[in-house]
Amino acid sequence: MNERLVILGSKGGPAIRPGGPSPTASLLEIGGRRIVIDCGLGVSRALVEAGMALPSLDLVLITHLHSDHVLELGPLIHTAWTSGLKTPVDVWGPKGTRNVWDGFVASLTYDIDLRIEDEGRPDIRDLVRIHEFGEGRILEEEGLVIETLRVDHPPVTECYAFRISHDGRVIVFSSDTTYFPPLAEFARGADILVHEAMHPAGVDRLVARTGNGERLKAHLLASHTMAADVGRIATGAKVGHLVLNHLVPADDPEITEKEWKAELAATWDGSLTIGQDGLCLALPVTENKRKSA
Repeated sequence: MNERLVILGSKGGPAIRPGGPSPTASLLEIGGRRIVIDCGLGVSRALVEAGMALPSLDLVLITHLHSDHVLELGPLIHTAWTSGLKTPVDVWGPKGTRNVWDGFVASLTYDIDLRIEDEGRPDIRDLVRIHEFGEGRILEEEGLVIETLRVDHPPVTECYAFRISHDGRVIVFSSDTTYFPPLAEFARGADILVHEAMHPAGVDRLVARTGNGERLKAHLLASHTMAADVGRIATGAKVGHLVLNHLVPADDPEITEKEWKAELAATWDGSLTIGQDGLCLALPVTENKRKSA
């Protein structure tokens, strides 16, 4: 398995527009595991387009329960199941994740029971294991370590960044958060930091074309991170590569890669990638893998 990070959906917020990007989701293939981080609308199709066989799904991480991060959790697992999933899927999410899954299963009881009886499928309810977590180390198995940090994303209180480590590599996902300096220590020395980002001029243009602009702007400013502050986090953490994701805005033709990079020029001078749907980055090769190659 090629070890890689794939940005499946790069857009902040749940809305979709013609020809535009999809809401948040990522795939991290590392240490023989296929880890899906967040399940915004479109994640199933994006995984297929990225070349992942859905029946190989085995680990899902949910940062928080805003719809643009969890709307397609149930449909993803169900689609993997109808594609041939027979092995367990572990879902790690904050308090309330079990309700999301149980509610989805209840809504499709007719379909699930019919497919079990008519098509001979294993019971999907027996394949899915829901784990609700708080802050700290939540998983350690076969060299894979996953740690969480509660970040500041009001009014959501159960919102977590992930630090995923394996064989000397560290990849950190910020989740949705306002500028949160403790994240720099959490991401210390990471090979890749995937961090949400807002563009100030883009935010003004976005709220100008929405019906509830002032309420939306107040939420964005209180709950998300301007690009320049993302640079401060990455610089403080001394990460190897910064990837901007969950972009606000992600579909404004006047906010191009050039404008994003200009926002970070004063606070970050390292390797930088502006996320887009389907973007694939190879993970760094460790000394152990060089020796075994």
